Amino acid sequence: MPLENLLTSLRALPESEQRNEYLRFLDEFGAAALQRDGGPEHVTGSCFVFSPGFDRVLLCFHRKGQFWVQFGGHLEPKDATVAEAAQREAREESGIGGLILLFPDSFPVLMDLDRHQLAGGFSCSAHWDVGYAAVVSPDAGVSVSDESEDVRWFPVDDLPARVPAGFGSRLEHVRRRAMSLPAAL
Repeated sequence: MPLENLLTSLRALPESEQRNEYLRFLDEFGAAALQRDGGPEHVTGSCFVFSPGFDRVLLCFHRKGQFWVQFGGHLEPKDATVAEAAQREAREESGIGGLILLFPDSFPVLMDLDRHQLAGGFSCSAHWDVGYAAVVSPDAGVSVSDESEDVRWFPVDDLPARVPAGFGSRLEHVRRRAMSLPAAL
């Protein structure tokens, strides 16, 4: 079911080379592409967490990567969809138990695609990340998980220096897309 759900979400996106690369990857590797042990490259789910005014973003300082990034990680057998994995990871890594993805029309909206190579400290070579978004109050209590060194709110226009290449552009794209959703208002 997670594979079919992801394929449906990808096909709902506008035609693009990136979308087509994801579809080819999933067509070639099938359900194994969603498993951590399914090969050196696999799908991960992530979640960009914004404040209600979309002027702040909650990031974690990733222990292995040594950079600030959105919450996310591998699918687990209990995850029925990649969106569920993204939501679970965001809850675990932020400590915000009530965190819920943006679900207009009762379906989580796929916000971001980012295939990235991995180095040092990672057992896999690349993640085909599928990103979603959530909105929570900055007053919500946060905690740091074992996978992070810190969790902190940042203004979207004043990100910390140590973010992955291209992260600012991706964040802005996700922010604009999330702000346009009826459920986000």
